[in-house]
Amino acid sequence: MGPAGQAKAEQRVGLINGVAAYGLWGLVPLFWPLLKPAGAVEILAHRMVWSLAVVAVALLVMRRWAWLGELVRQPRRLALVTVAAAVITVNWGVYIWSVNSGHVVEASLGYFINPLVTIAMGVLLLKERLRPVQWAAVGVGFAAVLVLTIGYGRPPWISLCLAFSFATYGLVKKKVNLGGIESLAAETAIQFLPALGYLVWLGSRGDATFGTEGAGHGALLAATGLVTAIPLVCFGAAAIRVPLSTLGLLQYLAPVFQFLLGILYFHEAMPAERWAGFALVWLALSLLTWDALRTARRSARALRAAAAARTAVLAEETAEADAEAPEASTGPLSTAS
Repeated sequence: MGPAGQAKAEQRVGLINGVAAYGLWGLVPLFWPLLKPAGAVEILAHRMVWSLAVVAVALLVMRRWAWLGELVRQPRRLALVTVAAAVITVNWGVYIWSVNSGHVVEASLGYFINPLVTIAMGVLLLKERLRPVQWAAVGVGFAAVLVLTIGYGRPPWISLCLAFSFATYGLVKKKVNLGGIESLAAETAIQFLPALGYLVWLGSRGDATFGTEGAGHGALLAATGLVTAIPLVCFGAAAIRVPLSTLGLLQYLAPVFQFLLGILYFHEAMPAERWAGFALVWLALSLLTWDALRTARRSARALRAAAAARTAVLAEETAEADAEAPEASTGPLSTAS
């Protein structure tokens, strides 16, 4: 197989892993109800504890520990990891509670509006400048939140909490600059002691479901570590093999699956005003996607033009050098004769 064939094979593997990652994240609402009668906080604590166990085994197998010493010696990065751990704790907790409380559709909305919140935070916190289409998308997204607020009779706080917590998490992780498994290991290591302490306290009160609801229930609680780690591993494999534009499109698979599950499987209500709000969100995302693809195509054309210009200049310089070479070589010979 030639280089082109290998590149295509790598992209195919990346695409499969990307679909697997976002597909699993989209189907995870089917898993959390299986953990009842455990409450959302108990499930969250088990997720933290068992996630650390899974990623620790993965790191042992891959022998990837060098990053840990570097992280410990950098207090600023360690503080950022602590912030990331706190923010993702909120995100996980709200998501588990919302699914097990019958708010799957509203939870899916959080991940639909996450790109809009990320852009808004970039403007407010990083002083980024938006293109006109991006401003239009943010405006449409704000209108969608207003419509949904009227529809729900309250702000869609579950959606907003999930969107803002995950956008903050992404911002912090960008500054920390750790790999997916390493980052999860560091975050769950910070979460581990509080989570384990809560589970011990819950057990001492006789309120823990782990070990009291049968082996199957205990196994499902332990599986929260795999449910957390496997999509992340797939995402890591996709991120290094497919373009960011493709990854950006794949990210919508998760909220689409969640939304469909909320309506078709959990039979949640979708009155007209809720449909209107979601339609506005999807319009905003369509604008963002179109603008991102257009910008990517322009950048690619500009890079190709610059490469072609460099090639032309090099060819011209080579031709000039070749033309001068005979003159340089014949000059001394003619004087010698």
